[in-house]
Amino acid sequence: MSLGSPLPVAVLGATGSVGQRFVSLLDKHPWFKVVALAASDRSEGKPYAQACRWILSEPMPVWAREMTLLPCTPQAMPEVRIVFSALPSEQAKTLEPEFAAAGFAVCSNASSYRAESDVPLLLPEVNAGHIHLVRHQRLARGWSGCIVTNPNCTSTGLTVTLKALDGAFGVRRAFVVSLQALSGAGYPGVPSLDILDNIIPNINGEEEKVEWEPRKMLGHLNEDSITLSDIQISAHTNRVAVLDGHTVCASVELATPALVEEAVRVLRAYQAPEIARALPSTPNPVIIVREEADRPQPRLDRLTGGGMTTVVGRVRPDPLLTLKFVVLSHNTIRGAAGGSIYNAELLVSEGLL
Repeated sequence: MSLGSPLPVAVLGATGSVGQRFVSLLDKHPWFKVVALAASDRSEGKPYAQACRWILSEPMPVWAREMTLLPCTPQAMPEVRIVFSALPSEQAKTLEPEFAAAGFAVCSNASSYRAESDVPLLLPEVNAGHIHLVRHQRLARGWSGCIVTNPNCTSTGLTVTLKALDGAFGVRRAFVVSLQALSGAGYPGVPSLDILDNIIPNINGEEEKVEWEPRKMLGHLNEDSITLSDIQISAHTNRVAVLDGHTVCASVELATPALVEEAVRVLRAYQAPEIARALPSTPNPVIIVREEADRPQPRLDRLTGGGMTTVVGRVRPDPLLTLKFVVLSHNTIRGAAGGSIYNAELLVSEGLL
């Protein structure tokens, strides 16, 4: 698919860590052009470079530096078709419906609406068809726009991997332990004296998200809702002293037993649904399986496929269940801003703007 000209888009919460990742990833995007950046009241009216403490290793795009920050209101950006929301959840809960009601497609990184029955929770390489739930959402809520969400950054790589295994063998249950990067806490994030020489074995709300969100994404689309998958998941979530890249150690019970070699073949062969395969952000391959005994590692593997590919390693038999393995996914690219951009591409491709 090609567009005659890039669609005008905006970033809400543009000065935060995920907002910065949106700005970086949208630079030179083939389908989208950022025409508005919005932030909090204290930053409104300032040039982006002045209000934003840029924390990414990539340089701030030149076009963004002098862009004046707007208020987070639909009235401030009438030419925009899509807004990418990096808002905190409490702000997103109020503001995102205002944009959807005003006709904007809201591609949200916030958790506020993920559990709503008529809101798609999307990983296009897993459940692209769920995008059509927005048709019911618009009818039910009287919106001309919509809200589409991406999952928690820890759920992302795990769900991609479970999808491949479930399609081939059936997945009954999973026991998972996360090792989550500091960037997942935003900026300034975790105080240095809390995380140095330490692991924090609790991230508020994360375990519930990791145990529930994959079930929605792996579930069945009905006309007006999603029937959850019956996969059972038990999760432990931990913050570790890694900059970017969430690691998940998983043990799974399969409905049909599989040898390690069979599972590896299935993971490597997995492809996105047909309607998502030609999108600019679709990773190819979707999953890479590393054979080294000590991979994946965040520092070495998080930017595989530009940060959009799921990296799996250490696939081996599990003495209690069936298989165990390690999953790595870039939390602010595939698990946050890149995921929302991917969802917007799917909206456009399916004619749902």
